[in-house]
Amino acid sequence: MFAVIRTGGKQYRVTQDVVLKVEKLEAEAGSTVTFTDVLAIGGEGGLTLGSPVVAGASVTATVIAQDRLDKVIIFKKRRRQNSRRKNGHRQCVTVLRVSAINAA
Repeated sequence: MFAVIRTGGKQYRVTQDVVLKVEKLEAEAGSTVTFTDVLAIGGEGGLTLGSPVVAGASVTATVIAQDRLDKVIIFKKRRRQNSRRKNGHRQCVTVLRVSAINAA
């Protein structure tokens, strides 16, 4: 069984016990998070699409850690102008393990 959830402006296809990194959520490590924005649920019984969400469906996940991704370097150069700019950025993420997919 799988589900498509929406969080942080992105969509993720999740299954049971999968580990994924999503945009930072305000939750402590070890706590549980429930996603109610389930866009689709699929499995042996077929595919159920929501319009826009599947009514009564939810995905429960456990927070493993609050982490940061690798640094992304932003380098801009304007040729022949002696103009350069270099910036870096590390995005904060939440590491989750999906524990249950509930289809109503």
